[in-house]
Amino acid sequence: MVRRVIDEISKLAGTCSPALMLPAAANAAVYALTELFPGSSAVICRAAADRPARVAGGRGPHGLGGTNKGQLTSQAGLASGFTLLELLVVMTVIGLMASLVAPRYFAHVGKSQVKLARAQIEELDKALDTFRIDVGHHPTTEEGLQALVEQPNGEPNWAGPYLKKKDLPKDPWGRPYVYQQPGTHGSDFDLFSYGKDGRPGGTGEDADITNW
Repeated sequence: MVRRVIDEISKLAGTCSPALMLPAAANAAVYALTELFPGSSAVICRAAADRPARVAGGRGPHGLGGTNKGQLTSQAGLASGFTLLELLVVMTVIGLMASLVAPRYFAHVGKSQVKLARAQIEELDKALDTFRIDVGHHPTTEEGLQALVEQPNGEPNWAGPYLKKKDLPKDPWGRPYVYQQPGTHGSDFDLFSYGKDGRPGGTGEDADITNW
C-alpha cells in the first residue's frame, strides 16, 4: 500500500511543473490519506464536495433535504479535524513532492540566468561596436567597460553613454563582466562571465559565457 502511494506521488511529481507544486502536493496528500486512512477527514470532506447538491426543498429518503440528522452529525464529527498521524502523512507527502520538484525548479532558474548573461553580453558587444564607430577604436583594457558610460580622457568624439542605464550591468551572479582588448580568441576584444562558480572553465551553469 505504502509503495503504491509513493509510486503515485513520484509519478505526479514527474509531470508537475514547479509553479503547480502546491496544488499537486495537496492532491497527493489527499490521495495518500485516502489510501492509508479510508476513514480520514480528508476522505469525508472530499466525498462531501463530490456529492451533487440537492435542490432546495427536495425530499430525500430521510425527509426534507434528503439527509439523516444523525448522519450529518456523525460526518461533521469525523471531519472536524485530522489526527496527528494524518498530519504527519501530509507533511511527509509535501516534503517528498518538494524533494522531487525542487531540483527541476532550480535547474530552470539556472538556465534562465545563463540566458540573461548571454543577452547582457550581446548588449555590451553592440555598445562596444558603437563606441568604436564613434571613437575609432574599442576601449582599452585599462579603460574597460566603464568607457561605455563615462567619457575617457582624450576622446572628443565620444558620444555616449552607450547603454540605456548609467550603471554597468553585472552578471546574474553579481560579478562584473570581464573585458580584455585586444581579444585572444580571434576577435577585437574578449567579453565574458566566469559563470555561476566565478572560476575559469567549468560545465553546465559553471561554464564560462563568452562573446566568441
